[in-house]
Amino acid sequence: MDRFIRFEHKSQRIVPRRLFIRRVGRNLAVGLGIIAASLLVGIVGFMVFEGKDWISAYDNAAMILSGMGPFDIAASDAGRLFEGTYALYAGLMVVLVAGLVLAPVFHRVLHSFHVEDDDDEKRAERGEGKPRATRKPANKADE
Repeated sequence: MDRFIRFEHKSQRIVPRRLFIRRVGRNLAVGLGIIAASLLVGIVGFMVFEGKDWISAYDNAAMILSGMGPFDIAASDAGRLFEGTYALYAGLMVVLVAGLVLAPVFHRVLHSFHVEDDDDEKRAERGEGKPRATRKPANKADE
């Protein structure tokens, strides 16, 4: 698990595009797996609690999981409780999967702001460090 979520440190170089694409693909595959498992839970729940056939159960589960809301109104109290709980779960899964899939993209963008370029490395080798900003006087009297 540690290897799955590990990204390079800000002092390291940005990974090559090929590895970045692999990271996005891996996270997308895990996200699709989470969505498929969530859809299966919804289908089984609607079949058990509402007595729906698998097509109607799929339709209801897919509509709730996509954020559109239920296709049919639940007839039983148990079905209503399941429908509400599944809707809360589905909302959290949408946020989780979106974060999982977009994490490598956000990391790459933010990492690109922290990578030192060749000029910074040459300056560090010469012992110059980063140039300091000079303070400009606020008005003529301060000069």
